[in-house]
Amino acid sequence: MSPTQMDDTAGCIHRGLHSMEGILLLLLCVVSFEVPNAKTRPIDFVCNAHARRHMDNVKDLEVAMVDCSGSDQLPSSLQIPCVRILKASWDHKSLQQKRAEVRGALGVLLDGVGRVRKETKLSCQSSLLERLEHGITNYLHIVTKLDIKGDLTDPDPGCPSQQSRSLTQVLQLYGRLLRGKLEWLSLDLRDSCLDQR
Repeated sequence: MSPTQMDDTAGCIHRGLHSMEGILLLLLCVVSFEVPNAKTRPIDFVCNAHARRHMDNVKDLEVAMVDCSGSDQLPSSLQIPCVRILKASWDHKSLQQKRAEVRGALGVLLDGVGRVRKETKLSCQSSLLERLEHGITNYLHIVTKLDIKGDLTDPDPGCPSQQSRSLTQVLQLYGRLLRGKLEWLSLDLRDSCLDQR
């Protein structure tokens, strides 16, 4: 819980202790501050293009980098997955293969970002990496929970990964993954939206 949330919670408790009616307020305060932010449901993500655009925070992170001098240079190299996508080959892959590719790429990014975040000494860079890590985690949760029967644990991205120490390059690749393979996977699942109407 953040300091602001702690102050707000303390205020709720103080008001709640002065009357019997305040007990309800107290309970609502505790619940509202302890329940984590709800993640977008996988079906909402697939069926709502606006929800997908809203989750994409790459531009926000790029803007925030401007106010964080030296943030582009990471403390060490991290592995960035290949996100190149060819329409012809993509169309011939199963949904299981497509999800495995997207999930594998997100997993590689998550591992690398989490590691360099622990290494950085620059507080604003640490904040940027934490926001990036949170976004990747949300996407990974959604992709894992997609209604796709069967699973593959050994995805073939079709091209080798590479190493980078540039946060700018990492964000560019991350954005290409979201607007490439992940977006195309969502479009491939559009038929499931009919069941929600």
